[in-house]
Amino acid sequence: MTSLAATEFVVHSIAQTAVDNEKEFGDLDAVVGDGDFGYSLARGFEIVLADWDSFDRSSPSAFLKKVGMVISGRIGGTSGPLWGTAFLRASIAVKDTGEVHGAEALAMLRNAIDGIKARGNSDVGDKTLLDALVPVADALEEDVAAGTDAAPTLRRLAKVARRSADQTSMLQARRGRASYTGERSIGSPDPGAVAVAVILERLSAEWDARAAASAGGQHTGPPAERPTSSTD
Repeated sequence: MTSLAATEFVVHSIAQTAVDNEKEFGDLDAVVGDGDFGYSLARGFEIVLADWDSFDRSSPSAFLKKVGMVISGRIGGTSGPLWGTAFLRASIAVKDTGEVHGAEALAMLRNAIDGIKARGNSDVGDKTLLDALVPVADALEEDVAAGTDAAPTLRRLAKVARRSADQTSMLQARRGRASYTGERSIGSPDPGAVAVAVILERLSAEWDARAAASAGGQHTGPPAERPTSSTD
């Protein structure tokens, strides 16, 4: 699979997961937030999917830039600026190359994280999606250094994201609408961090399924189970 095809595959999986899990993400946000996270994310990524065929595919960077612009312009609340910035910053990381492998994927993720930190004035420990994204980036860096293949790396990243998202239940929110509730925000996971986990779980399952299909069904890794979404 080419670098552009792989980039498209990942972005399409993210977009479809956001749409399919609208209710789950919204219900999580409603616990201590305003409940619009699932709705906002789904509406933005619906537009990404609707406009899919019109995006610039001259390079992975150009494709990601267009996705980021759509998200920034069409997702409401705080989600649009943060997720849009993440895609735009990721596009910058690979602006001078048409190839996206492990090192480039890591650079994109680190760039996206830096953009989210700057745009949201937040960091690890503030109970945001960063509490899942940063551990995922750290794990990715280890696997890139070790030369681990994409499929086992994605399985590991999904586990790291889920564990990290679960651990946000112990944190007090310091950013967003949830921060207004003070200590009441302790006891429930951050919706953004959970979204990162669900996205990676589904991406890992779909990557395994694609590999199995391309191998004619001769898949030798562990069986991939598609995470249950709110629409299943």
